[in-house]
Amino acid sequence: MKIKIFFTLFLVILFTSQSHANPAPNISFKTIRNTDIQLQNLQGKVVLITFWASNCKSCLSEIEDFKSLYQDYHEQGLELFAISMAYDRPNYVVAASKNHQIPYDIVLDLRGNIANAFGQVQLIPTTFLIDTSGEIVYQTTGVFDLTEMKTRIQSLLNLPKG
Repeated sequence: MKIKIFFTLFLVILFTSQSHANPAPNISFKTIRNTDIQLQNLQGKVVLITFWASNCKSCLSEIEDFKSLYQDYHEQGLELFAISMAYDRPNYVVAASKNHQIPYDIVLDLRGNIANAFGQVQLIPTTFLIDTSGEIVYQTTGVFDLTEMKTRIQSLLNLPKG
C-alpha cells in the first residue's frame, strides 16, 4: 500500500512539474555582427539557442545541423543563436564562425551572464528551444538529434512534417 501511495505521489509531482511554464529569461545581448537582441522581443518566433565553444568537438560537429535548421526554417520564423562560453577566446569564436561559414548569429558571453540566465549552463553543447510565446519547451545537453529537432521546430512553426 505504501509503495502504491509513493508511486502515485511521484507521478503527480512528475506531471505537475512538467506542466508548469518555463519562461525564457528576459535578457538582451549583442551579436558579433553588432546586432542588439532583446529575447523578449522575439516572441512570435521560434528561437533555438545553443551554448558552445570553439574548442568543443561535439559543438563543432553540430554546426552543420544548425546550418541546416537555419537554412530550412529561418524564413518560416526560426531564430538561431550560438552563445559562446565565457572562457572561449573571442578571436577563436570569430575565426570558427568564418571557417565554418556560420550563417546564424553568434554571441560572445564574455561575463557568463547569458549562461547564468539560462540556469548556469556549464556543460556544452547545451541547446534550448523556445516557443512563440517565449517558453522554453525543450532543453538538451550533448549533441541533439537532428530528426527530433526538426519535428519539434516544424510543430512549433505549424509546418507540415517532412
